[in-house]
Amino acid sequence: MKSFFKYTFATVVGSLITMLIVVLIFVGIIAAVSSSSEDTVVVKENSVLKLDLGNIIDREPLNPLADFSFGEDNESSISGLNKILDAIEAAKTDDKIKGIYIDFTTFNSGGLATLEALRNALVDFKAAKKFIYSYAEFYTQKAYYIASVSDQIFVNPAGAVEIKGMGAQLMFFKNAMDKLGIEMQIIRGPNNKFKSAVEPFMYDKMSEANREQMMTFMNSIWGNMVKQMGESRKISVADFNIIADSLWASNPAKAKELHLIDVIAYQDEFMQALLDTMNVKKEKDLNCISIGDYASTVKPKNLKAKDKIAIIYAIGEIQSGEGNDEVIGSERIAKAVAEARKDSSIKAIVLRINSPGGSALASEIMWRELVLTKKVKPLVVSMGDYAASGGYYIACMADQIIAQPNTLTGSIGVFGMIPNMKKLLNEKIGITTDDVATNANSIIGVFAPLTEFQYKTIQLEVVRIYDTFISHVAEGRKMSVSAVDSIGQGRVWSGINALEIGLVDQLGGLDKAVEVAAGLAKITDYKLTELPERVNPFEEMIKKFGKSAKADLIKEELGETYQFYNYLKSIQKMDDVQARLPFFVEIN
Repeated sequence: MKSFFKYTFATVVGSLITMLIVVLIFVGIIAAVSSSSEDTVVVKENSVLKLDLGNIIDREPLNPLADFSFGEDNESSISGLNKILDAIEAAKTDDKIKGIYIDFTTFNSGGLATLEALRNALVDFKAAKKFIYSYAEFYTQKAYYIASVSDQIFVNPAGAVEIKGMGAQLMFFKNAMDKLGIEMQIIRGPNNKFKSAVEPFMYDKMSEANREQMMTFMNSIWGNMVKQMGESRKISVADFNIIADSLWASNPAKAKELHLIDVIAYQDEFMQALLDTMNVKKEKDLNCISIGDYASTVKPKNLKAKDKIAIIYAIGEIQSGEGNDEVIGSERIAKAVAEARKDSSIKAIVLRINSPGGSALASEIMWRELVLTKKVKPLVVSMGDYAASGGYYIACMADQIIAQPNTLTGSIGVFGMIPNMKKLLNEKIGITTDDVATNANSIIGVFAPLTEFQYKTIQLEVVRIYDTFISHVAEGRKMSVSAVDSIGQGRVWSGINALEIGLVDQLGGLDKAVEVAAGLAKITDYKLTELPERVNPFEEMIKKFGKSAKADLIKEELGETYQFYNYLKSIQKMDDVQARLPFFVEIN
């Protein structure tokens, strides 16, 4: 009886606390609306646009509280590449905006293709004869890639510029698994030698095939970056590589001598230079508008147009089920594709993919819906940072595939992975298992090794799915199956390499893909609509309140190593054959 009251009391208290949190949130919203109803963003004459870069993602998340500060004096910012690019494009032709100031203080980077899209937008902005200034206490290599487009690059006297070339570090778990008594049973096809997603559980270092593919795509990506930075700073590719090998840029004075930067200055000195450029005497009189505030003033194009082009965002790992804004759920994306197909006002579809892959079954479900759609209206794929393995699976049938030079794509291959934890349980922990079964293969689990028959049976399934994968690619890309196999086998390519071997059609960003889609649909007056509908943050918050709090705590404690923890957690969800990029790799 005492336990009954104890648990009942705990449940009631928990429910009351949850209700209180919800009430406080909505009271805050009402208060914010009341206090902010008269606050309208006004772009003043002689303004400078401040680009405060955090972690950039493809699509701006739904945030009903974006316009409300709750009494805080924080500058409004945005993280969606789509909104950032729209704002920069609008600022290019806005006479009130005289230039852009990029603040790298909180720069948290993004994928290389994302950064290239941002950099291209800034290059285009400069074509309007408007200035770009950059300031940082320390420029990471990715930050400098963006900053190199600037008219003036400022760095703190105690800071540095990181130019060191491109490297990749992979973490291997095999020795740890051996010590724990866990055998990871890997099932691959005979022609998947580059499918290196499983290598961390097989070896203690990279295979020669994996080393070969990584060097190929890193050389391609680095070569593209050096070429762009060199053209902006008037430094040859050869000299840039000498600078990287010698680490000369780490000294601000040397970096200035090499023309990597323009001015060594403290923050206040930089602000004075900005004031002088804007012909303003006091900082309080500087009309500086944040990218977030400015984006709120940018109106969508062609609002009165009847025809539409749908942009469907497929972002994250591929899984079966609903998914969310950060995970590609086959049901959610298939539903969005079907909705766009049946909407007569939508004349073409652009599928924006930013995914390392995942479930082969979920990929097949989305592939089928896309094939049906292609028969009805033009379908163009725009590739972001990753469009590999399962990400390429859903891309391969498109009328046109557009990738950035720095996009990681391909990885046409599949695998299966089943842990055998018998030794861990028996010898390390002291747990034993015993079975009863009606048939010879009723039990295929993690408490015993696969029999030879079971292994071969699963391998046949892996091979069958791989054959299906390369057949889809062959049909979509109008290539022979043998030709696809020769460039498949799990191998990863850069966008530049993928163009050379026929996996993509053109190089460019999302804007290029929209342009191509409009051409295929033979329309000139159209507006854009985005799918699927973004997840309501309040519903998601209530649904995942405890889980999210736990994840945020772990992420804060682990810092940069959180990605390793997250990867190991994702292994638990690999419940079928996987078409997945070896994305657990740190490229910097």
